[in-house]
Amino acid sequence: MQPKDHRERDPADRPDAPLDERYPGLKVLTESPENAQTASREHLENYLTPREEHYIRTHHRTPKIDAEEWAVSLTGMVENEVELSVAEIKHDYPTESVVHMMECSGNGRAYFDPDAEGDQWTVGAVGSAVWTGTPVRAVLEAHEAATDDGLWLSVMGGEAKEDEDVFCRSIPMGKVLDDCLLAYEMNGEPMTPEHGYPLRLLVPGWFGNNSVKWVDRMHVMETMVSGDEWESKGGRDYTEYQQSSYRIVPAQDDEPERYESVETFSTYEQMRKTDEIRNAYCFDQLVKSLITSPTGDATPSTDGRVEITGVAWSGDDAVERVEVSVDGGETWNDAEFVGPDLGRHAVRKFRYVWDATAGEHALLSRATNEEGRTQPATVSDPDEGLRGITDGKYPWNEKGYGNNAYRPLGVSVSVEE
Repeated sequence: MQPKDHRERDPADRPDAPLDERYPGLKVLTESPENAQTASREHLENYLTPREEHYIRTHHRTPKIDAEEWAVSLTGMVENEVELSVAEIKHDYPTESVVHMMECSGNGRAYFDPDAEGDQWTVGAVGSAVWTGTPVRAVLEAHEAATDDGLWLSVMGGEAKEDEDVFCRSIPMGKVLDDCLLAYEMNGEPMTPEHGYPLRLLVPGWFGNNSVKWVDRMHVMETMVSGDEWESKGGRDYTEYQQSSYRIVPAQDDEPERYESVETFSTYEQMRKTDEIRNAYCFDQLVKSLITSPTGDATPSTDGRVEITGVAWSGDDAVERVEVSVDGGETWNDAEFVGPDLGRHAVRKFRYVWDATAGEHALLSRATNEEGRTQPATVSDPDEGLRGITDGKYPWNEKGYGNNAYRPLGVSVSVEE
């Protein structure tokens, strides 16, 4: 279950080398800032994705950080405001680990028509890892922070330059207390700089934009970051990545409606309750699946069968069912889960044995979670103005967030004579 050992070519050992040399398992979209996705869907077949093949998403250049000099401030509604070193966070509090299939909210953006704004991620902005770190609740409790229901923890990254917007995400307190970590290890090894070294907020089951990298401040507050105070705090905007980016904004809206607080945290439910939240926030991940094999050409075994395998995940909810189609969605058959269940935030592997016939085939997989939510069939047209998943259509939105529609994978089956 453990990923293969890459320590002899640790990306951190060559910080000045080109990104594609340090991460040979990734396809680089942009070198500066660093953005890269898993080069092949076959890399996602295992339960854990090696660091060298785990996608990278950044808004600012990766900072060069001396962990011995790095500190995290805890401020806001806290009895004892404090600044903690990395060593204190690692050694003075309990340690927990969680397996999390992390997906960038822009994964699948390349399949919007017309194009949505931003890097054109296909299927590779996702990766599974064991994240190890300090439970955030332990830090809050130790310093007598307010943790009442309805409060928020705003977590800030320290990578932005003086003239850049600060990457800040506000996480509802209930989620923080449940399972959020200040992570410092990835698959049993220190995180690489591009993945957030020395400390990354890990929000299991939620889109990767919530897992703030290079954490240097946590602020307990009554609302999300919003309003004039946070839009120009010290001449910098702390609200951009909470209130403008990572929102579901259809073509008819000029900009998303901003809220101080919301009571619904499920991304799916927000898109359903558009009278409550006009533009959903990208919080928890949507149910999704991906066929990892075969890709391209397939040759049946001696009994005429082809094994179709893949992975499925569903944020805070368990995956309950995966179906596979070999005829472009005309008919569907249940796949079986294989291997261990590593927890509600982990990937589930599935398998379907197909009595294959020679020729060209369009393979599909669709997953359903324990709430009965199933992947939609397509992305809507912008002029439909959808704000949520409706009639099997995922809503086209300006920045291409959250796409969980299933897509065909073309396979050519040849029978050896």
